[in-house]
Amino acid sequence: MFAKALAERGHHIEIVTGFPNYPAGKTYPGYRVEYYKREIIDGITVHRVPLYPSHNNSSVGRILNYLTFMASAALFSAFRARRFDVVYCYPPITGGLAAIFATLLSRRPFLIDIQDLWPDSVVKSGMAGTRKMEKILALMCDFVYRRAAGIVAQSKGIKTRLIERDVQPDKISVVYNWADERAAAPAGLADLSSYGFDNKFNIVYGGNLGRVQGLEVMVRAAHFARRKVPHLQLLLIGDGIESDSLKQLVQQLGAENVRIAPGVPRRMIGDIFAAADVLAMHLWSDPLFRITIPQKTQFYMAMGKPILIGVEGEAADFVTQAGAGVAVPSDNVQAMADAMIRLSLMPKELLTDMGRRGHEAYWRIFSFSTAIAETESTLQKAIQDIRGNAA
Repeated sequence: MFAKALAERGHHIEIVTGFPNYPAGKTYPGYRVEYYKREIIDGITVHRVPLYPSHNNSSVGRILNYLTFMASAALFSAFRARRFDVVYCYPPITGGLAAIFATLLSRRPFLIDIQDLWPDSVVKSGMAGTRKMEKILALMCDFVYRRAAGIVAQSKGIKTRLIERDVQPDKISVVYNWADERAAAPAGLADLSSYGFDNKFNIVYGGNLGRVQGLEVMVRAAHFARRKVPHLQLLLIGDGIESDSLKQLVQQLGAENVRIAPGVPRRMIGDIFAAADVLAMHLWSDPLFRITIPQKTQFYMAMGKPILIGVEGEAADFVTQAGAGVAVPSDNVQAMADAMIRLSLMPKELLTDMGRRGHEAYWRIFSFSTAIAETESTLQKAIQDIRGNAA
């Protein structure tokens, strides 16, 4: 979507990426790791280079995943970077190291997109050994930030934190993430019969069932809320490393009103979200997450549904200031349960108004057309700056 929009604006785009393996850490059906694979997707040339597929609790596996892609992308791109005016690097930060190597001889500028602050987010992942690597990762990040012609931050909070780390303010642009606007609408493709939505007040979470999401809070809250609202149901739909643990928790609690279902293709998720009464999200309580805006925020707002957000900071501010939902403190089962009960007892008209206000705020603040125009401007500035320095 991002690359296609830039191409439609007249730019020649090629993508270097790995073989798809997120979030389960296994290559997608129809793919296997090879030395190289070229594809054409939506008219864009996609170069797939080898990596070690991994996305589990193993810190060794995750390191191998990052390093193998970094090496493959660096070597492949080094022979192609001269053909382009600028390299745009999407996280993780190891991709920035690949971009440095690829642009070293070509003297082309590169920009790096910061979605999660390293090393903070790596340490907070809880994987074994990450604290020992914190100083090394911090040095790596500082090196990439110094060499980058520009940095795109996904929130104002991230920009502030980067400035605190001595990154030049004029190098940083804030470009909010957007939703997949086509997916954020019902398409009539999903079979909803297996989710038991009928005659229930349905609270739905869709996405990664990972550790930092802290979804056990939502499970416990829904189990507690059922005592006062017997028809309340929580659906967690997705895949991730905490999927089995969450299923075990549901069994231990006897939480009959909690369903956990595997992820579905993106083209179908709009149908499921549209059938929900409330869309919910949660993240661990941590200073890092207070300056991060989970992409779910934009997607939920674009869906036009009321939002229950257990995330503190910038993301919660957008939801509450828009009047699009209810925010509760992270890691607080009682507050989450109370909010579930309160939303379930609201008149339908109030819920509809919440969704409408969120939808309007999405188009006012986060729309894809706004983001792509701001990104294009940032890319052009980097090109002009490097050309001006060369002259």
